[in-house]
Amino acid sequence: REFSALSEREGLRKAYTEFIDNDGVLLRPGSLPLAGGAAMDFITQSNDTSFAMTWEPKDAAIAASGDLGYTYGVYSVKPANEDTVFYGSYVTVWKKQPNGRWKFVLQSGNEGVE
Repeated sequence: REFSALSEREGLRKAYTEFIDNDGVLLRPGSLPLAGGAAMDFITQSNDTSFAMTWEPKDAAIAASGDLGYTYGVYSVKPANEDTVFYGSYVTVWKKQPNGRWKFVLQSGNEGVE
């Protein structure tokens, strides 16, 4: 929820930059997996001023080891100056960092749910 709130306040680029692990992987439609530096390049080059994106976890689990977990849920994208909202679903795999914060190591989404 903190990830989504940051996206809503400061934009998707800022949120992804803050929450991606150094070795994080993005799975995007029509693209090969983007890992590590390629994922960060994709994030920093994206223009997030034409829309607002938020998401809500529907469920989550943490491994017994306490260092890996996942969330999944529904996201929404609202283009700027439009009343239309687009929805999709997502899954994110999280890794606990040495400082105790969680960052994602794998993120993917699918368009088209309501």
